[in-house]
Amino acid sequence: MQVSVETTSNIERRMTIGVPAQEIDQAVQKRLQETARTVKMNGFRPGKVPMRVVKRRFGDSVRQEIVGEVMRDNYIKALQEQDINPAGWPKFEPKTMEEGKDLEFVAIFEVLPEVELGDFSKISVEKPKAEIADKDVDTMIDNLRRQQATMKSVKRKSKNKDVVLIDFKGTVDGEEFEGGAAENHKLTLGSGQMIPGFEKGIVGGKAGEELEIEVTFPEDYQNEDLAGKPAKFDIKIHDVQEPQLPELDAEFFKKFGIDAEDEGTFREEVQKNMERELKQAVSNKVKNDVVEGLLESTELEVPTALVDQEIDRLRQDAVQRFGGQVDFQQLPKEIFEEQARRRVKTGLLFQEVVKQNDLKADPAKVDEKIQEIASTYEQPEEVVAHFNSSPEQKQQIESSVLEDAVVDLILDQAKVKEKKLKYEEAIQAGQQQR
Repeated sequence: MQVSVETTSNIERRMTIGVPAQEIDQAVQKRLQETARTVKMNGFRPGKVPMRVVKRRFGDSVRQEIVGEVMRDNYIKALQEQDINPAGWPKFEPKTMEEGKDLEFVAIFEVLPEVELGDFSKISVEKPKAEIADKDVDTMIDNLRRQQATMKSVKRKSKNKDVVLIDFKGTVDGEEFEGGAAENHKLTLGSGQMIPGFEKGIVGGKAGEELEIEVTFPEDYQNEDLAGKPAKFDIKIHDVQEPQLPELDAEFFKKFGIDAEDEGTFREEVQKNMERELKQAVSNKVKNDVVEGLLESTELEVPTALVDQEIDRLRQDAVQRFGGQVDFQQLPKEIFEEQARRRVKTGLLFQEVVKQNDLKADPAKVDEKIQEIASTYEQPEEVVAHFNSSPEQKQQIESSVLEDAVVDLILDQAKVKEKKLKYEEAIQAGQQQR
């Protein structure tokens, strides 16, 4: 086997491989002999078909099959000899594959890029600092009650937190626009579902009333044709409903998996859950800033093969979220390309930090994270046993702990500034992804 490697870009390689004709011909002959022993053809007894007939009938397809196998096997062998780590499966281009002639083919593939990490001290991180006040717990409990509320129609004027059933039709410069009209639309007033001013314009309206309100689309509205433009909406209110909140009793507490007999115990459990969410939100915000700083400080060419693999994973995830009703390959790749490229680049950078600093997943922190996850379940000991008995699940936790170690290492060198936020603001900061 003869091998030569050409560097065509920072990450692309063209490997030319030559295989002696004898190796191909012997493999083809052996496969044809195996075929002759099992093939059934009219006019011949099983196993008695002449070789010339077998070759005439199956020679081309067998040779093509053998050439494919030889290219694959010799490509893998050449990678090992040349000590090359490819980033994905190659594209094969046969140059010569005629019978009696040496096989020559080209394997075009990408390799993992060389990574030069930037200066961590130039990375800026904004770390939320928030406390959970009694009113935050009150708000959370109120939200939980509203999730379980029943609705009752009322004759009075509408107010925030009421649900209204409305028809609406919007116009801009006197013209209707796509998505600007609906019938029997349920809207919770004060929820912020609609553009600024829309819900406020309905507050005070009663069932049976017709209103005309004027609002302005935000400058950063997703539909650029409407962004910043004034609009008029004709609204008819069919019904105003007031939520009937459930009592804070043991039956209500159980709906949220909390075994409590009194409101005080329930509040304690709610606050513990809020503290876990706050801790996670702060961690997410800090990690996102670290990732953003890494991406901005490092030039890195990302292998297309890895991006395509990540796109497929994202498409499969999307299909699962939508109930698996479509084939993931029907979803356009372009929708996921930017996110996939970011994920791949982040992964490569984290791997390099791990490699350069010889980082390992601390077993104690792995156990701590498993315990933390298990504490949110009714039978935590069963969850711990599940993780410890499942290598795949435990490896995911180890990967998460290793990512945390990367973030901590960078934070030790980065510029970290604490920012005081309210509880809800900190939660929102942890949910934002740039």
